[in-house]
Amino acid sequence: MTTCKMSDILAEAVKGAAAHPRPEGIQFAYGTAGFRDKSTILDPVLYRMGLLAALRSKAKKATVAVMITASHNPEPDNGVKLVDPMGEMLEESWEEHATDLANAKDEDIGSALQRIIDAVDIDISLPSDVFVARDTRPSGPPLTQALLDGLKVMGSTFTDFGILTTPQLHYLVRCHNSKGAYGEPTEEGYYKKLAQAFLKLRKDAGAKKKYEPVVIIDGANGVGALKTRKLQSHLHESLRITVCNDGSSGKLNEKCGADFVKVQQKPPAGLEIQPGQRCVSFDGDADRVVFFYVNKDGVFNLLDGDKISTLIAGYLGELVSASGLQLNIGVVQTAYANGSSTRYLEDVMKVPVSCAKTGVKHLHHKALEFDVGVYFEANGHGTVLFSDQAEQKIKAASQDDSLESSKREAATRLTLMMDLINQTVGDAISDFLVVETILSTRDWAAEDWNMQYRDLPSRLLKIKVKDRTAVQTTDAERCATAPAGLQEAINKLVAKYQQGRSFVRPSGTEDVVRVFAEADTQANADMLAHEVSVQVYQLAGGVGDQPQPPCAP
Repeated sequence: MTTCKMSDILAEAVKGAAAHPRPEGIQFAYGTAGFRDKSTILDPVLYRMGLLAALRSKAKKATVAVMITASHNPEPDNGVKLVDPMGEMLEESWEEHATDLANAKDEDIGSALQRIIDAVDIDISLPSDVFVARDTRPSGPPLTQALLDGLKVMGSTFTDFGILTTPQLHYLVRCHNSKGAYGEPTEEGYYKKLAQAFLKLRKDAGAKKKYEPVVIIDGANGVGALKTRKLQSHLHESLRITVCNDGSSGKLNEKCGADFVKVQQKPPAGLEIQPGQRCVSFDGDADRVVFFYVNKDGVFNLLDGDKISTLIAGYLGELVSASGLQLNIGVVQTAYANGSSTRYLEDVMKVPVSCAKTGVKHLHHKALEFDVGVYFEANGHGTVLFSDQAEQKIKAASQDDSLESSKREAATRLTLMMDLINQTVGDAISDFLVVETILSTRDWAAEDWNMQYRDLPSRLLKIKVKDRTAVQTTDAERCATAPAGLQEAINKLVAKYQQGRSFVRPSGTEDVVRVFAEADTQANADMLAHEVSVQVYQLAGGVGDQPQPPCAP
């Protein structure tokens, strides 16, 4: 492209910013979740991300995607994140470009774009193409328009899919760029792929004594409820689903959804639950899922990401063993994973466990080290990755008539599981169907699943500090390297408690330090968390009143 042509585009980008002025005094930062903030201040960010998405498409010489969502945040919030060609999250090196562009003054947008073009050596004359979708927030349509304005300035083609779950958009862009190898690049194709695999896996399942194909889904008053209803028509009564918190009344994520259920450790509003009834909660954009039930004594029981990962890893491990294939399977967790789950995986299931830094992108990257990598955060966000070599071996074995039938059948089930799993990103709908498949195969009720291991009691606290960067960590955030003396103090406190474990990590967005502790009893977990929080307060520059000990029950 001629210098004149490039300068014309950059000038148009600056001119277009006049309709999307950046507010003074606000700094934006692109993280694992993209940009998130109050929707009222995000218009200029969306315009600029339209500009950036076009550049990313040119740089990758492929279609990329942009999702407008704030996931589990309250309804007044919104956000935006870019999706790479194979459905991955935006390459980490581009997060800095996104942050710089979002914070550039309106009149400096041209030079900010030029810096990105030069740094990445982008041929601006190449075409660009972008897929766009949003969740159900009322702020979605105007923010989408701001994004499209940015794309139009760059001369990019685009497809606006309207309302989708975040995982559906990841799926669509991968299908498109793989030229259909991953699946049909339509919303309908998504439902067909999942449903066909699910129904084949349930075929000839036989009579069940404990498992009942009945489930209640808490849709968080969001997009997951809408899309589950569309999926139901493809399942042919194989699973009786009641969708609650479907958006017909109530606000997005308010007293409902996966994050509420996980944090509050209680059922969401809007559900009437019978003892033993299996229930599921999605989050606002349907990329997280947790299960739960209430037992005959009325006690709430949560089946979170740790429980999901052990269930899936155990089942896939059995299929790999039965197929006779030599594949290494592993589980990736964060430091927040319950210690009982880690011990169960390593000591009972004999499955290797790796620990990654908090943030799905870190778990995803670590899972790529295995032939079959299962990763979940405790909050219910996760999926399974199969290496290219593993996929080839599994598919070949499923079609190898020389193998004994039991091995070929196990490989066939693995092939169907690969179709049922959305490998691009954590997907509440896909993960839900995977869990239902395994529970049905095992003939387990929710209580049977929960009995695999008992979670250790834990406590999570937040301590306000002057500067969160005073706390530095290593070993996937499990060991504090600064301030001096903090880790030594934690070690001494942990040693006082049976099955004690504790770590601290600075927040990525605010001046607080998070303190996690677990122990053999809830009282001990609470006291350990308190004692560690006092050390953080004293050694890392705590502000406000010193943390007070927990009240006696």
